Amino acid sequence: MQAMSLGELAEVVDGRLDHVPDPAVAVTGPLVVDSRKAAPGALFLAFAGEHVDGHDFAVSAVESGAAGVLASRPCGAPAVLVPDVMAALARLTRWQSARMPDVTRIGITGSSGKTSTKDLLAQTLARAGTTGATVGSQNNEIGVPMTVANCPADARFLVLEMGARGGGHLTYLTDMVPLHIALVLNVGAAHAGEFGSKEDTAKAKGELVASLAADGLAVLNLDDPLVAGMADRSAAPVLFFGRTEQAQVRATQVTVDAEGRARFLLTTPAGQAPVALQLLGEHHVSNALAVAAVAHHVGMAPGKIAAALSGAVAATGSRMQRYDRPDGVTVIDDAYNANPDSMAAALRALAAMHGERRTVAVLGEMRELGAASAEEHRAIGELAAALGTDVVVGVGSDDAAAMVDGADSGGRETHLVADRTAAAVLLGALLRPGDLVIVKASLSVGLQQLVQDLVAV
Repeated sequence: MQAMSLGELAEVVDGRLDHVPDPAVAVTGPLVVDSRKAAPGALFLAFAGEHVDGHDFAVSAVESGAAGVLASRPCGAPAVLVPDVMAALARLTRWQSARMPDVTRIGITGSSGKTSTKDLLAQTLARAGTTGATVGSQNNEIGVPMTVANCPADARFLVLEMGARGGGHLTYLTDMVPLHIALVLNVGAAHAGEFGSKEDTAKAKGELVASLAADGLAVLNLDDPLVAGMADRSAAPVLFFGRTEQAQVRATQVTVDAEGRARFLLTTPAGQAPVALQLLGEHHVSNALAVAAVAHHVGMAPGKIAAALSGAVAATGSRMQRYDRPDGVTVIDDAYNANPDSMAAALRALAAMHGERRTVAVLGEMRELGAASAEEHRAIGELAAALGTDVVVGVGSDDAAAMVDGADSGGRETHLVADRTAAAVLLGALLRPGDLVIVKASLSVGLQQLVQDLVAV
């Protein structure tokens, strides 16, 4: 983070020093919430959680090198005390953001594809200048400040993944970090149990666009009517991406090779160039177009954008990552998260890749879908059957059973297991040399470990 003393930090967040023998001690390192990750000069954030209280680990964090602690009560370590650590963190982040005059701040949101697009954009913009970006999926009210604090001192761009669990969340984030560019990918059924309808989701996601000043830029998906409609909420100009002819940044001549990788002709207002993505799945075409729109706006030429997109790789784990076993079984790890849209995209990618191989879809439950959960799960099972998936394995309870029922009604071979351990036993007996397997579920289902079990065979 931008170097500052503990005394200066107290002034910025309107706190008071406690157990600080020298107010001039500098905070230079990252923000951390895990005392085990405290590096020299770090600031440890002592959050009092439901199950774990960070104040209990403050001394350990300082012993590991942290310069001090941001805390809400004395903790036996050098600390800046505030009434509310989260509010103080927001105040600190606003202060830091205001001292980045030369950094173009880009926020990304959407129901699916945020992390993959963030990684694509970071790799692309890195060819135009030093770029900071969200690590993994740290996209909430703690992760965004951590990303701002870790932004390189010489950065030209800062790419921020921004998530929302309901109305007001993106307004909160963009108040901390005012954006120059707001990018919205899509509106789907993810988190319907929290947002309500897709229209409610669109309203919440549109807060990113509504936050822009008149000199900013909204980058919107013209293929998604709910996203395209956000143009009315923008005080800034709008740049549309998509496959339709009306989009300023668009893809034509889209094909998918036998490995599931998409190729297309990229068209921007500055010209055209061919793109050959390394990422698996045709759904990444839309993500790539979003990236191209931002890159075009900041001055990158079409050929340079296309080269960057063609060279980009999956940078965050469990997102369509391919593993080839010695026995010829291929495992596609897409187990980080799942919602109806991303689940459908993964199944279509599997169908595009199969050739003569037997396909096995190991599908865990999708969480936070609300009242429509059973219906959405059954629809995914039906889609798997319609796409010709040979074997569908549902992992979980009632919703997984609905998914299996949907696939079974389409005449597919199906299995229902309770958890990851049972899935590993089943697949150990089920898989044959040469099979193509995809594993996908919401993170809380825990199928990332199943992938490791399968790969270790």
